[in-house]
Amino acid sequence: MTKLVIEGGTRLKGKVNISGFKNAALAIIAGTILSDKKCMIENLPVIKDVIVYKEILKELGAEVEFTEKGKLTVDGSGIKDCNLLNGLTKKLRASYYLLGAGLGRFKEVTISYPGGCDIGVRPIDQHIKGLEALGGEFTIEDGLISVKADRLVGTKIYLDVVTVGATINIMLAAVYAEGKTIIENAAKEPHVVDAANFLNAMGADIRGAGTDVIRIYGVEELHDCDYSVIPDQVEAGTYMIAAALTKGDVIINNVIPKHLEPITAKLKEMGMGIEEYGDSLRVFYNKKLKPVNIKTLPYPGFPTDLQQPMTVLLSTVEGDSIVIESIFENRFRYIDELLKMDVNIKVDGRTAVIKGVKKLKAAEVKATDLRAGAALVLACLAAEGISTVRDVYHIDRGYEFIENKFMNLGAKIKRIEETEND
Repeated sequence: MTKLVIEGGTRLKGKVNISGFKNAALAIIAGTILSDKKCMIENLPVIKDVIVYKEILKELGAEVEFTEKGKLTVDGSGIKDCNLLNGLTKKLRASYYLLGAGLGRFKEVTISYPGGCDIGVRPIDQHIKGLEALGGEFTIEDGLISVKADRLVGTKIYLDVVTVGATINIMLAAVYAEGKTIIENAAKEPHVVDAANFLNAMGADIRGAGTDVIRIYGVEELHDCDYSVIPDQVEAGTYMIAAALTKGDVIINNVIPKHLEPITAKLKEMGMGIEEYGDSLRVFYNKKLKPVNIKTLPYPGFPTDLQQPMTVLLSTVEGDSIVIESIFENRFRYIDELLKMDVNIKVDGRTAVIKGVKKLKAAEVKATDLRAGAALVLACLAAEGISTVRDVYHIDRGYEFIENKFMNLGAKIKRIEETEND
């Protein structure tokens, strides 16, 4: 059991380096099982979800090495099937990528049903629809999900909703399908592009990633490759918002500014100063901030993963703001924790109406999911007094060394390991 103890009120100032993108990393790690050769992946975040995926690969029979600097080497020659019944897949949502990758290479997969954060209904019906269209037959019973196929044949697949997971899962399977596969209404997020670039580096033939139509031309085999994961736009956005929340001045290194345009636009609209320097941004308090309205949307809209940190920021900005969460219906659950800090937020369904307050009150709060946990850390950084964030394991799933990075910016934050008697 771990908690973060934070003394708020410090203006953040300095530089922070952004880690590799969690959402891209997990898809790419799953993709390594498509080859029986050696793959080296660099710029991976050292976070719990990556470590769990490393253990999954080892359980499947791969030789795996993972360094503290985020370098993963995978030799998939020892993987003979993709059947994993020991429950590891329950520890993270992105284990569903094993369905596409395992079906592609072995034509048969059985795993425990994927886990992940409780932020609302997260169906995998579009994953099933896409893999069935390629020739897969599904069985779901007793907490296990299985899919098998005699052969995979390319086809045209129209996704009923824009979904990153299903788009990537179909790509993973389709690289070995006979002929051409077309995904229409495909997700355009940067991590879809990154996953496609990784597969192409292994010898796949994927075209159109980053648009709403992706074409995959099946190949007979994939080879070894070296690949570096893109920077984490969500982590970068979190530190951008932290700079605004503390009236700070922060240089954020190792970013792709294009990926940050939705959050950059909103912060500029509020009055923050933002300067771009190639692969870094300077985010600095410029003048009194103004309230804004936000609606989360698929990329290139405002990302749902930054809704919670942005809501915290808006709760401190004088005036009225409205935040509409259009992606996940339970993503306002953390508001109950935030209310302990004297915010003025009213939630009606998927809409939060925010009246900014002058200051937040220190409190003991509990992370309800990954992104909510990060948002509560930000709230504590802005609050007067000493606050505590519990259930930090949620945050560790997606943020690398979060307390160290904030301490380097001047924050008064420390991690404390608790005993059952604490």
